[in-house]
Amino acid sequence: MTEPAPEHPWGVSPLLTDSTAHLLARITDQLGAQLSLVSRNGTRRPMHRTRHPDRPAADSDTPAPALVAVAHGSRDPQALRTVLALLDRVRELRPGLDVRLGHIELNAPLLPDTLDGLRGAEAVLVPLLLGRGHHVKRDLPAATAAALGVRTRIAAPLGPHPLLVEALHGRLVEAGWDAADHGGRHAAVVLAAAGSRDPDSAQDTRRTARLLAMRLGVPVVPAYASATAPTVPAALRALAARGRHRAFVASYFTAPGRFASACADAVPHRAAAPLGAHPAMARLVLHRYDQARAEIAPADAVSLLASA
Repeated sequence: MTEPAPEHPWGVSPLLTDSTAHLLARITDQLGAQLSLVSRNGTRRPMHRTRHPDRPAADSDTPAPALVAVAHGSRDPQALRTVLALLDRVRELRPGLDVRLGHIELNAPLLPDTLDGLRGAEAVLVPLLLGRGHHVKRDLPAATAAALGVRTRIAAPLGPHPLLVEALHGRLVEAGWDAADHGGRHAAVVLAAAGSRDPDSAQDTRRTARLLAMRLGVPVVPAYASATAPTVPAALRALAARGRHRAFVASYFTAPGRFASACADAVPHRAAAPLGAHPAMARLVLHRYDQARAEIAPADAVSLLASA
């Protein structure tokens, strides 16, 4: 997939409206219902076998694979509580599904221990990460390769996706974002992400920024807590220099932690909370799980969205 043509320097075209953003969200949410699923042997499954991400499978006697949510881990005690609350929402949406948690580092249970408890079973690993990067490309495949007796699939990271934009919008509203700011000359948003040296990760963050800009109708500038530029304070200064003094920080983090707190400190009175257990996040976790089970390449969905 190639990068889109150069966009408006603030990440949003003046011609884009809320109706466009809502159309994009509908297109992506309906992808699973519009496409036939292609199985591993190349045959096509009939469309009536596709299902909504919140509905359990109704035509199989075999147990569904366990959903193993993979969190990064944090020394912030709020991080674990937030992830557990998110998984409770996932269980509410899909009763009976075996939902487990594994951490890459810092918190128990660690991912290898979670997989060890699934010997003889099948599992789908759903990264609670917001883009492609080292953990998704290296750490998760290494963990599954080392897991004995567990049949695994790795789902796509959560972003980019319109459901993330819905969660980001909800958190901004909680922080004081007013719909009256739509298209305002002084309003803007900084999308604060962890940062990565992986170009795919930065590309995913930029795509989310564009989707959020379309949803809000104001410029959205990606900024990072580490590894790459600009930082959140630098992005805020650049916006202010162009008259965008009413800038909010959207927290592009699944859970609280050191980086999320550092980004919020830049404008504490206008910083949104991490995405956490927002209802759209629970739906997205199940959507990625179902994508992996259906063997649809997640990148295809992103490509279709970008071309819509």
